[in-house]
Amino acid sequence: MNKPLILVTNDDSIVAPGIRTLIDIAKQIGTVIVVAPDSPQSGMGHAITVNNTLQINKISEDGSEVTEYTCSGTPADCVKIAKNEILKQKPDLCLSGINHGSNSSINVIYSGTMSAAVEAGIEGIPSIGFSLADFSWKADFEPIKDYAKKIIEEVLNKGLPQNVVLNVNFPKLKKEEIKGIKICRQANAKYEEKFDKRISPFGKEYYWLSGEFVNNDKGEDTDEWALKNGYISIVPVQFDLTAHHAIQQLNTWNL
Repeated sequence: MNKPLILVTNDDSIVAPGIRTLIDIAKQIGTVIVVAPDSPQSGMGHAITVNNTLQINKISEDGSEVTEYTCSGTPADCVKIAKNEILKQKPDLCLSGINHGSNSSINVIYSGTMSAAVEAGIEGIPSIGFSLADFSWKADFEPIKDYAKKIIEEVLNKGLPQNVVLNVNFPKLKKEEIKGIKICRQANAKYEEKFDKRISPFGKEYYWLSGEFVNNDKGEDTDEWALKNGYISIVPVQFDLTAHHAIQQLNTWNL
């Protein structure tokens, strides 16, 4: 049987330890093509490059076990250019990550990692975004390797619902401390932003964005609850943003 063709990308850049871990996992399962940003793109959301050119560079040698390209654009750009210019066929799966830092709750909106997964989903490619709740560049990905491999294999074997991608978040725990996997909903939580106002040596004002993550969602079926209680969270994410429950109410308006 032919191996599945797997596209791997991320938002932390092609040299990040997280994507190197994901590549190692993916090549045990299929034929791997990597198209990832040449520099960090965290927090870029679903931005695409329209006012500048894009550059891609093949960085793997001919005959390498994995074919790798860098892209000068965003994570969403990486998926677009991979599908349209690099790959000769539609991949069987797109994997994004493993992100350094959680992408649970509202973070899914801002996440370049998840936007790459969503972009692949828009193109009809089954897709998974992976994140570890550890922002350190030296984060330990070893405890989650087997779980990531199991999730990938399940998606390849069972498929995904139409127009759905998976947002997978791992807690920062030792392997023996992880209690299992929970299918969750996205917690209703957000950041309370603050701007640290400063003055440059030239007298010009500038700001650093900071803030505190606040979770007022007390549900025990959320991704935040799962991570806090030692579970891996999987949230099915759709990219149809229509608020279907509001249509009936809006139709009562005098428009």
